[in-house]
Amino acid sequence: MALEKTFNAAEAESRIYADWETKGAFKAGANAQRDEHFSVMIPPPNVTGSLHMGHAFNNTLQDILVRWHRMQGFDTLWQPGQDHAGIATQMVVERELAATGQPGRRELGREAFTAKVWEQKQKSGGTIIDQLRRLGASCDWSRNAFTMSGAPGAPEGEEGNFHDAVIKVFVDMYNKGLIYRGKRLVNWDPHFETAISDLEVESTEVDGHMWHFKYPLAGGETYTYVERDEDGNVLFEEERDYISIATTRPETMLGDGAVAVHPSDERYASIVGKLCEIPVGPKEQRRLIPIITDEYPDKNFGSGAVKITGAHDFNDYGVAKRNGIPLYALMDTQGKMRADGLPYDQAAARAQAIAEGSEPAPEDATEINLVPDAYRGLDRFEARKRVVEDVTAEGLAVMTEATDPRLGRAAKKAPVEPGEGGEMRTEEENLVPLVEAKKIIQPFGDRSKVVIEPMLTDQWFVATDKIVQPAIDAVRSGEVTILPEQDRKVYFHWLENIEPWCISRQLWWGHQIPVWFDDEGNEYCAPTEAEAQAMAPGKTLRRDPDVLDTWFSSGLWPIGTLGWPEQTAELEKYFPTSVLVTGFDIIFFWVARMMMMQYAVVDQKPFDTVYVHALVRDEEGKKMSKSLGNVLDPLELIDDYGADAVRFTLTSMAAMGRDLKLSTQRIAGYRNFGTKLWNAHRFAEMNGVFEAMPAGMPQPTATLNKWIVGETARVREEVDAALGNFRFNDAANALYAFVWGKVCDWYVELSKPLLQDDAPEAEETRATMAWVLEQCLILLHPIMPFITEELWQTTAKRDELLALTDWPAYTTADLLDADADRELNWVIGLIESIRSARQQMHVPAGLKVPMLVTEMDEAAQGAWDRNEVMIKRLARVEGLEKADSFPKGTVSIAAPGASFGLPLAGLIDIDAEKARLQKSLDKLGKEIGGLRGRLNNPKFAASAPEEVVAEAQANLAARQEEADQLQAALDRLAELG
Repeated sequence: MALEKTFNAAEAESRIYADWETKGAFKAGANAQRDEHFSVMIPPPNVTGSLHMGHAFNNTLQDILVRWHRMQGFDTLWQPGQDHAGIATQMVVERELAATGQPGRRELGREAFTAKVWEQKQKSGGTIIDQLRRLGASCDWSRNAFTMSGAPGAPEGEEGNFHDAVIKVFVDMYNKGLIYRGKRLVNWDPHFETAISDLEVESTEVDGHMWHFKYPLAGGETYTYVERDEDGNVLFEEERDYISIATTRPETMLGDGAVAVHPSDERYASIVGKLCEIPVGPKEQRRLIPIITDEYPDKNFGSGAVKITGAHDFNDYGVAKRNGIPLYALMDTQGKMRADGLPYDQAAARAQAIAEGSEPAPEDATEINLVPDAYRGLDRFEARKRVVEDVTAEGLAVMTEATDPRLGRAAKKAPVEPGEGGEMRTEEENLVPLVEAKKIIQPFGDRSKVVIEPMLTDQWFVATDKIVQPAIDAVRSGEVTILPEQDRKVYFHWLENIEPWCISRQLWWGHQIPVWFDDEGNEYCAPTEAEAQAMAPGKTLRRDPDVLDTWFSSGLWPIGTLGWPEQTAELEKYFPTSVLVTGFDIIFFWVARMMMMQYAVVDQKPFDTVYVHALVRDEEGKKMSKSLGNVLDPLELIDDYGADAVRFTLTSMAAMGRDLKLSTQRIAGYRNFGTKLWNAHRFAEMNGVFEAMPAGMPQPTATLNKWIVGETARVREEVDAALGNFRFNDAANALYAFVWGKVCDWYVELSKPLLQDDAPEAEETRATMAWVLEQCLILLHPIMPFITEELWQTTAKRDELLALTDWPAYTTADLLDADADRELNWVIGLIESIRSARQQMHVPAGLKVPMLVTEMDEAAQGAWDRNEVMIKRLARVEGLEKADSFPKGTVSIAAPGASFGLPLAGLIDIDAEKARLQKSLDKLGKEIGGLRGRLNNPKFAASAPEEVVAEAQANLAARQEEADQLQAALDRLAELG
C-alpha cells in the first residue's frame, strides 16, 4: 500500500493502539526470549484523575524502558493500576451529590455513601486509562489493579485481594507492636475534618500580621531589660514588669503552656523560672505559666521570647514534649473554639495547679478546655479578632509610634490633636498597637483550600523508627540504586530524621481500620468483625470509623498488585521489580514508604533502581499553574501535534536532574522530525527500495552504503548505552542526529545518483536503504511508537508487529568499515565547511562558485575523485582548479590532507559585509555586557529566584555563541582584504 503524503496521527494512533491490544503486544511475557525479567510498577494515578503533564512525562519514560526491554526479549511486565485516593475521591463524590441535589454524606450514611463512591469509580475510573492509551503506554491492561479491589461492598467486577493484603499487613504489624494508637499533632483539614499528609498541604506565602503582646510577670515583679549591640554597648534599657511575645495566631494564646527563651539570652536570665500571666480571659481566672529556656527560640528574631502552644504548633509541640509542658487543645474538628470539656473556671484552676506543680501534668489534657466562655463555639478567625480586641482594650498590647515601618503600608503618623480640655495630646498618646504587616507561610489544604490547623488528635501510627533501618541500609549498600545521586540526599534526610507515620484518616472512603473497641476502650485487632468478637466474648464492640491513609495501601503496591499474600507465579517471577520511575516530590511520601513496607512485610527490596525525574515547567522555567494560566494539557498537545511529537520532546529534554522547559514550538519541531522520517520513506518507496527488502544483513560494496551501515551500528550502541544509564535525552538526541542528519540529509541525498537504474550500485543501494530505514524504525520505536509502527506495517508485508520485533545486537566491530567511514566523513566535512563559509559570507544560495586547491594528498585526492559529483552538487561548487597559492579575496577551506579555497572577490561586497557583521557584533556586545554585569552582581545572585538566574545564564550563553559565530565570519572576511 502506497504511503500517504503525510502521517495522519489523529486517525492512525487509535487504530494502531487497538491493533497492539488485539494482538496481545503488551501482555506480560510478550516476545519473551530469555529468562531475565523486567518489571515496572506504574505510580498509580488517582482513580478519578486525568492525565496531566507530569503523568505524560513519567509514563513516557516508563514506556520507553518497557518497550526497549520487551524488544530485547526480556520477560516484561508493566503493571498498571489506580489508587483509590481517599480524600480526593470522597471530595469528588460529595461535590457530585451537592450538584445534583442528592442527600449529603451524613444523610446517606456510610454504607450508602461508599456505594455512591463505587458508582463514581466505575463511571470515571477508566478515564485516565484511556488517556494513557492515547499517550501510547504499553501497560498490560488485563492486569489492571486497584488499591480497593475486594473491599467490603465492592460491586461485581471489582474483585481482587488488594484490600485483604492491606488488612493483613495492618493486623500483622499491630500484633508486632509496629502499629499503635496515640495522641499526636497532625495536619488537620477543618473542611474535610480529617488528618492529612504533608503532601496534601500547600504552603503558600500570604500577607499576614504579627501581633506583639505583654505577658505581665506574676506578683507585679520587675526586671531590668537591656538591649546591647555586638560590642556589648547598651542601646536601650528600661524597667519592665512584663515579657514581650509576638504571635501570628493570637487565638492560640489561650492554650499556652509556657514562654520560652534561649538559654544564652541575657535579657531574660533574671526571670527564667518565674511565672507570667496570659493576658486574655476572665481576670479572676487569669492563668500563670512558667518562663523556661529551650534551644528553639531565636534570640535575634522578634523579642526572642516565644509562647509555647504545644497542641497547635509543630515546633511548639517539640518544645512542650522536651520540657513536660501540657498540651491544651483549643479547637474542635471544624476549626471552632471548643465548647466541650470542663467549665472554664474548673479548667483554668486545674491548669494553674499544673503550672505551679501542685498537680502532675496529665498525659492527656483533652478534658481541660481553656477556651473562656465568651469564645467557646466561635470560628477560630473570629476568636482571633476577639482576642486581639480584648488584649488591646486591657492595655496589654505592645505599643509603637504610628510611623513605625513595621506596621506596613497602612502605617502613618497619627495627628497630634487637642484633648478633651483643649490641651494638645502628646506624641506618646498617639502610640498605636504594634501589629507587624509581614509575609507569612500559611498551610492550606490542597483540595479544600482552607487553612490547615496543627491538631492534637487520636490517630493510628506506624512506629517507623522500628522499620526504617533496612530501607536506609539498602540504598547505602547499593542493593537499591537511586538516580540521580542528588535525590539520595532527600531520601536519607527524611529517613534519618523520621517521625511516626500517621496512617489514619477521618474519612469513609478507604480501608477501614480493622480494630474494634469495647465499652472500656480495650482494642481488638482482627481481619474481620467475627474474629474480633471471638477475642472479646460477650462484649459489645464498635469498630474504629477511621480509614487508612492512601499512602499506607500504596506502600504495598509492588507486592499487592502481584497477588501477595498468595505466592503467585507473577510474584515469583516479577518481584522484586526492576525500575521505579517517579517524581522527586514523592521520594519520601511513596518511595521511602514502599522501601520500609516491603522490607517489613516480605523482607525484600521492592525494586532494583529508582529513577527520579524532575518537573515539567513552562518555556520560561516557571512551574505550571492554573492561576498563572501556563498549564499545557498533554491531551490537547497530542490532538495538535500527535503523541509521538509530545513523547519525543519530553524524552529529548529529560536530562537527569534537570527540569524541562516545555514549549509548543519545540513540540512542533519534533513533529517536523516525524515528517522528515515519513518523507524519507516516501522517497524510498518512489525509488523501489521496499521492493528489495533484504532477507538479512546487507553486504554493501559501495563506500556510501558501507558508511551508513557503520553509522547505524554506531547509533545503536549509543542508544543502548544511553538507555542503560537512564540518559533518555542522550538516546533521543543521538537518534535525532542520526535519522535527520546522517540518514535523511546525507545518505538520502548522496544516494540519489546510486539509485539511478543504470547505476551499478542501484540494487545494493536499495537493499541497504531498506535495511537502514528499517533500523531507524526499530531504534525509534520505544520513543515514537505510532509513526514507526505505521511505517513498519505500510512499507512492507511483515509477519510481526514492530512492537514485538527483536531489538538489534550488531556492533561497530561487526559493521563499521574504517576506510568508508573515514572517506564519507571527509566528504561530509568538506561539504559542511563549504556551506558554512558560503553562509557566513552571504554568498547567494543558488550561485555556483569555483573551487581552488593548493595541495591534496593521495587519500584526499581519492576521496575527491570518487565523490566529486556529489560534492559539487551539494556544495554548489562549479569545478576544482589547482593553484600554487590563493589569490586575494579567497576564503580558505581546510580539510584533512587538502587545502581548498573559494575565490569570492567580485562575488560579494566585502566592506558592506564587514560593516553589517560589525554592527551586529557591537549590539550583541552590549547585551552580553549587561547580562554579565547582572550575573556578577552578588545581590542578584543572592536574591533572584533560581529560574531567573538560570534564564540569565542561558541568555548569556546563547548570545556569546552568536557573537563567536559573527567573529568567526569577520575573521574570514579579514582574510579577504
